[in-house]
Amino acid sequence: MYYATIFWDYTKTYMKTRMTYRADFIIEVLTNLAFQLMNLLFIIVVFQHTSFLGGWSREEIIFIYGYFMLPYGVFMTFFNLWDFTERYIVKGEMDRILTRPAYNLVQLMLENMNPSSLFGSLTGMLIMGYAWLQLDVTLQWYDPFVLLLFVAGSVMVYGGIYISITALSFFSDAPTGIHALMWNIQNYGRYPVNIYNKVIRFVLTWILPFAFVGIYPSAFFLDKEVTTLFSFLTPVVGLAFLTMGILIWNFGVRKYRGAGS
Repeated sequence: MYYATIFWDYTKTYMKTRMTYRADFIIEVLTNLAFQLMNLLFIIVVFQHTSFLGGWSREEIIFIYGYFMLPYGVFMTFFNLWDFTERYIVKGEMDRILTRPAYNLVQLMLENMNPSSLFGSLTGMLIMGYAWLQLDVTLQWYDPFVLLLFVAGSVMVYGGIYISITALSFFSDAPTGIHALMWNIQNYGRYPVNIYNKVIRFVLTWILPFAFVGIYPSAFFLDKEVTTLFSFLTPVVGLAFLTMGILIWNFGVRKYRGAGS
């Protein structure tokens, strides 16, 4: 209840701030949606030149992309830590965070959350619904519950990886460009892994498991030749990587000695 109250207070503050500049808020939402729709358009253009991509049809790839947007929208809402190094390490605002009783990582997530990104998740649901109707896939009674489980696992994969990368700022305040690299690699997860070579498949499955934010969980609903085990490994892999990220973060906080003078 303590953290729920903090979350609600931060949400109200965010909405009051954004509604002060409503045009800016609306433009941001529309810009994000336009960016996601451009990615969808790219998929459509690709399938103007081929009927299948690694044995997957256009509607199936669109379904995967729709799923990819669900955890991505949630991730962008709560793990918006892109300027952590400059703002909290270089400028010393981490000292302010550490003087408060709430867990420091939760404070950072709530202080920087961006609920407008949830519109991307809503768009993803609409895209999935469209593809689902085109594929004529039978909806089972348990599918909505499995979807929630998989989305939670995918969000934890995102969170674990990016928390680990952000924690590197405790050891070096020099820009590394790793976030930009991860940003590009994560997009590989929205395409079937069988179109990549064995090395990339291994990396996307076990090293940087972005395959679990797109292809593996969504393949469960498409009854494709991806084992059910890989699909249900999504929450397991997510929990493992989130735990790893938090451990690295906590270690970094213990090593942090303040901004100095």
